[in-house]
Amino acid sequence: MFTGLVEEVGILDGIARQGEAMVLTIKASAIMDDVKVGDSIAVNGVCLTATKIGDGAFSVDVTPQTYRHSNLGLMKPGNRINLERAMKANGRFGGHLVQGHADMTGTVRRLSKEQNAVLIDIAPNKPDLNKFIIPQGSVTVDGVSLTIARTDGESFTVSVIPHTLAETGLSGLKAGSIVNIECDIIGKYVHALLGQSASGAGRDRSGITLDMLASNGFA
Repeated sequence: MFTGLVEEVGILDGIARQGEAMVLTIKASAIMDDVKVGDSIAVNGVCLTATKIGDGAFSVDVTPQTYRHSNLGLMKPGNRINLERAMKANGRFGGHLVQGHADMTGTVRRLSKEQNAVLIDIAPNKPDLNKFIIPQGSVTVDGVSLTIARTDGESFTVSVIPHTLAETGLSGLKAGSIVNIECDIIGKYVHALLGQSASGAGRDRSGITLDMLASNGFA
């Protein structure tokens, strides 16, 4: 489990490919003090297992499933990578619940300035998941916990403060960049549970009514 608070921006040092399977070697410093083989590390928001620890670097395996559902297959040596170690039980929960399971990728449409913030407009590549993208809700973009400023049903916008831009790989985004997106886990579970309840009652799985919300304790 992660929080979406990036600890360090690493540098992709090497890629070994075999079809859609890859081994990534990433240079890092701040997170290396207690990383062990077998530890989970969010790499651009994707939970991967450290398989080798070297001198200021670690390696992770990328399966074909992860390759197809993330932007890791587009990475090149020298690229900056957002890194976060798994959350400690006694740590502060500064972001939101993040599993490191990318739901989809998205394409950056545009970036614009709004006083001290940068607005990033992103179009998800799976429109059916837009139901989990709600204004003022949480979303993870390349492993960074962000608040959704607005959405039009086709794209969503996040407002990024200068500190977040300076301390993460988001500073390198431009129109056309592909990013990993993980929707809020709580919203996904609620939707799944309500869908099962509706299906059991003989209703359409996508139909959510006030009576249904009340019967499940949400209203």
